[in-house]
Parts: sequence; C-alpha cells; structure tokens
Amino acid sequence: MAKSKLIKANEKIAEKVVGTFEKIEDTVVGGYTKIEDAFVDRYLTKDGESIEEAKERLKRESKTLK
Repeated sequence: MAKSKLIKANEKIAEKVVGTFEKIEDTVVGGYTKIEDAFVDRYLTKDGESIEEAKERLKRESKTLK
C-alpha cells in the first residue's frame, strides 16, 4: 500500500513538472516568434509584402545561395 501511494504521488509530481515545463516552453517560443515577426516586418519586408511572404522569400533566397 505504501508503495502505491508513493508511486501515485510521484506520478502527480511528474505531471505537474511536465505541465509547467510545457507552459514555460510555449511562452518562450511564443515570445521568440513575436520578436522574429517584428524584426522581419521592420527590416526585411519589401513594399506591400506580408511577414509570411517575406519569410518564404528569404527561405527561397537562402536555398538558392546554397
């Protein structure tokens, strides 16, 4: 009985740790994405071009240079 209680407690702790890690990861990745979009919008877009279009153009240009 005591062993099963410990296992259940460890599983609850593991779930909370994983959940917290996922929240932190989502926040960091979301922040990076916002910064990336702002940079592309401010410095790399051409007239009338959306952020997504600029990213695609940059990917194509990068592939042609390699």
